[in-house]
Amino acid sequence: MSNRVTKAVELIYQMDNDELNQIVDAIKLKRQYITKQATRTLMVGDVVSFTSSKTGQNLRGRVRKVARKYVTVDCGVSGQWRVPGNMLTKLGIGQEA
Repeated sequence: MSNRVTKAVELIYQMDNDELNQIVDAIKLKRQYITKQATRTLMVGDVVSFTSSKTGQNLRGRVRKVARKYVTVDCGVSGQWRVPGNMLTKLGIGQEA
């Protein structure tokens, strides 16, 4: 673990319930911000990859729809997936999937 993470974990172990709730809220807000930023960089037709949380396999596909939090990705034979924007890696613009 990095030095910052180690320090954060040590501080978390010293917190009471109210302080932990504040940390959880801050983490949720930061994840939401990161997801929205990642989603804004994607457009319909972009080629992306992600790791399936169900099977653990790495999938590639083409963006079919971009919503606020989730992106619909067409993976051909593997079907369409609704994926959070922060889980996607952009591979190219309009290339073959």
